[in-house]
Parts: sequence; structure tokens; C-alpha cells
Amino acid sequence: YSDRSTEYLGESSDSAVAAPAAPVRTETVEVPARRGTTDLGLFVLRVAIGAVFLGHGLQKLVGLWNGPGLDGFQNLLEESGFRYPEILAIAAAAGETLGGALLILGLATPLAGAAVLATIINAWCFKQVAEPGLQFSGATGVEYETVLGFAAAAIILTGPGKIAFDGRRGWATRPRIGSFLALAVGIAAGVCIWIFLNGANPVVR
Repeated sequence: YSDRSTEYLGESSDSAVAAPAAPVRTETVEVPARRGTTDLGLFVLRVAIGAVFLGHGLQKLVGLWNGPGLDGFQNLLEESGFRYPEILAIAAAAGETLGGALLILGLATPLAGAAVLATIINAWCFKQVAEPGLQFSGATGVEYETVLGFAAAAIILTGPGKIAFDGRRGWATRPRIGSFLALAVGIAAGVCIWIFLNGANPVVR
């Protein structure tokens, strides 16, 4: 009996030693980050800023809400020293209208943000040139345009959030280098339009 027991135990021990080790799983499992009220906040910001630009664009484009209309906007640009006012009036009014609508929808958000940012940069410069020196607050100040500009830049950098037509795209929840490029394009477009089509110094006169 002892010999058989010893033989059985020996076989069991050999089997235990020869058994293959269990595989170790090393892959990384990505756990979705909890966003809380981030997407709702971005939705509110996006709709508010988009509605402002959409409203101003429709005032210029079709004269809605006692706006100047396309002819009046063209005359305003011409009187302000802009070159090619007939082309610029159409481009600016259409860009502001379309950009505002796309911001509300959360569609092509980086491009929409860049379009309205370029527009508000020129509005900032236009209003600043009207008064000598740097006017920030008051009836002739640029406080309103400054807030709109930084809000548009913030939307470009943060993305539209998940409550948007872009909600499934990477720039909606994980914006990266593309957002910086869109911001750079918006700033460059606004500055270049002012420099090459107007040229007045918006700070010092």
C-alpha cells in the first residue's frame, strides 16, 4: 500500500509541475471618463454663442431685426476703409450666419468656431478704430466683442461636447492638435483680413 501511495503521489506531483501556467492578460482596458455636466455646459455655451452670431449674421445678410442688410453692410465696410467691400460683405455675413448655425448644431465645430472668431476679430478692430486709444468698456468699448472672441476660442479648444452632431467625433470629447490648428486658422484669417483689406491701426491712432 505504501509503495502504491508513493507511486501515486509521485505521479500527482509530476503532473502538477508539468501543468502549463495560466496566461497573464496584459492588454489595457480603456474606461470611459465620467464627464458629469461638462457636455450640458458646453451645449449651453455653444447654443448661446452660436445664436448671437447667427442673429448678427442674419441682420447683415437679409436685414432681419432692423439690421442693415447686405447693401447697408457693404456701405458700412466701404465707409470704414475696407477694400473689396462688395465681396467682403457677402463673405462676412454668410460666414457669421453659417458659423453661428453650425455652432448651435455642434456640426463641423472647429471650422465654425474659426469662422466666427475671424469675424469677431474684425468687429473688435472695427469698433476700436472708431475711438482713439484702447477703449474697453462703455458704449464705445470692445468688452462685448472681447467676450465673444474668447468664448469662440474656448469652444474650439474644448470641442462641442457629446450633445452635438459632432458628438461621436474625436474633436467632440478629446480635442487635440486639430483644435490648435483651427484656432490658429481663425486668428490668422481675422488678422490677415484686417491687415490686407483695411490696414488701420486698431489700438493707436
